[in-house]
Amino acid sequence: MIRRLALTLCLIATQAAAAPERYRLDTATSTVGFTYDAAIGNNRGTMPITSADMRIDLGNLGASRVDVTLDATGTRAGFFFATEAMKGPDLLDTARHPSITFRSTAITGTLQKARITGLLTVRGVTHPVTLTGGLYRQAKTDPKDLSHLTILLTGTLNRHSFGASGYATLVGPEIGLRIVAQVER
Repeated sequence: MIRRLALTLCLIATQAAAAPERYRLDTATSTVGFTYDAAIGNNRGTMPITSADMRIDLGNLGASRVDVTLDATGTRAGFFFATEAMKGPDLLDTARHPSITFRSTAITGTLQKARITGLLTVRGVTHPVTLTGGLYRQAKTDPKDLSHLTILLTGTLNRHSFGASGYATLVGPEIGLRIVAQVER
């Protein structure tokens, strides 16, 4: 009986001591991709990640948090003219707003099917957004090795909500997001 009580207390203490662990983003292999509908068809673009502070608790996803900063000045929108228009004052206005930030406020669900709600700031305008995510072990790693993970996030946003309303007759309002992040503990 005393042994069982001691074992139970050790397990509770271990669970209580568990906390989110910091994961480092591999910026060379991670991508922030976006899609947009334009008069000339569907287009794709990318945006570099400036920094990321990720604290992930694999046993209690709700205790995890993510803060990411994107370099809006490094946006690539498929071809030169679209890229320059996207960086201009009618869309991202990167001269005045060189960064885009996301800070999670709640993470729910499971490792393979999570909902990440947070505050997205574009052009100095902040709105809540919810992304769908999954956390996966990287290929060619041991099944028990959770120190190298891949995070996949998807979602959409309405660009007009952030004041990026330029070229409304040429570009649709919905922006699709696809973020693939390679992280390591």
